[in-house]
Amino acid sequence: MNAYMTNGTFEFLKKLPKQHPDISFYFMKESASTLVYYEGKGKNVFASGRAYDIVIDNGDLQVNGFVVMNNIPVADEGKATFEDKFKQRQQDVETMPGFQAFRLLRPKNGNTYVVLTQWASENDFENWKNSNQFKQAHKGGDAKPPAYFLDRPFITSYHMVEVE
Repeated sequence: MNAYMTNGTFEFLKKLPKQHPDISFYFMKESASTLVYYEGKGKNVFASGRAYDIVIDNGDLQVNGFVVMNNIPVADEGKATFEDKFKQRQQDVETMPGFQAFRLLRPKNGNTYVVLTQWASENDFENWKNSNQFKQAHKGGDAKPPAYFLDRPFITSYHMVEVE
């Protein structure tokens, strides 16, 4: 399964569901920018955007909620190790109140993986970040990043938006 996303203005992107009624698009806003995400097996419908292989998927994406994307640049020689660490991880995040969905996305081009989590609310995400389960899952996170990280990871967060 593939995942696709692109950024743009809400006014432009909100036309997508009419142009592609067979696709379930998810709209997310971050200050002035809008991101549109969808999953499927077909060709990417975005003229410019990013394509990913879905390595791990848990839960169902919702049209409402709060999304956090951890963008992690990984060297080619470290991709297998990086993915294996996620495959071996405990599923603690999925048991947290407010959890909706998890995706580990491998880029089809480039080296930046996306770890996407969706929550019922921003408060649910903050509760996860302050939990013992989070501390356990990110043990050693303050230490030096693994050698296969090409650059420092960065986080983007979005509030889901319904298109009428």
